[in-house]
Amino acid sequence: MSAAAESGNSTRPGNIPALERATGRAWDDWLRYFEAEGARELTHADIARLARTRMPEGLDNPDWWAQGAAIAYEQHAGLRVPGQSSSGTFRVSASRTMPLDRDAAIDAWRTAHGEREAHLGHAAGEPRSSRTEKRSFWRFGLDGAGRVEVSATPKGDDRCILAVNHDGLPSGDRIEAWRGHWKAMLAEL
Repeated sequence: MSAAAESGNSTRPGNIPALERATGRAWDDWLRYFEAEGARELTHADIARLARTRMPEGLDNPDWWAQGAAIAYEQHAGLRVPGQSSSGTFRVSASRTMPLDRDAAIDAWRTAHGEREAHLGHAAGEPRSSRTEKRSFWRFGLDGAGRVEVSATPKGDDRCILAVNHDGLPSGDRIEAWRGHWKAMLAEL
């Protein structure tokens, strides 16, 4: 039995209208195309490559939309459920716009939550910070519950988006509990 059939989950309905608007192609057309190409037997990367060939000229960020089309198809076909990555593990995220620059936002996270020893019963590993040209990061592992990346991305001169991305959850059973946990921590800042 597929992961989607076991959980009762299927394609996230909110993703489909956005994909249709962006690509100018009805979801039924996408489904017919993927099925005709044998997408049920392909890897995620191959399905995304198929989708990329059907992205309209001039579409902003066509690779991102191709990934979205591939994920929506995989969910529809029962190859994965919402929140599940192509590796079979699960992920969850939460974000908040902050009236801070990116480094100040990471510092605010570190000050408020950096000494925390556990999250929802999972021991937090040694944190590490880094910075690229575009983002600032705070990362740590969670014993038995994957990896967490807190990133701050500038949004204008005096704001940033502070996002918590949690990857590597062994199942989707606690996705909403984790989402609530990360949203509550962001709200404390």
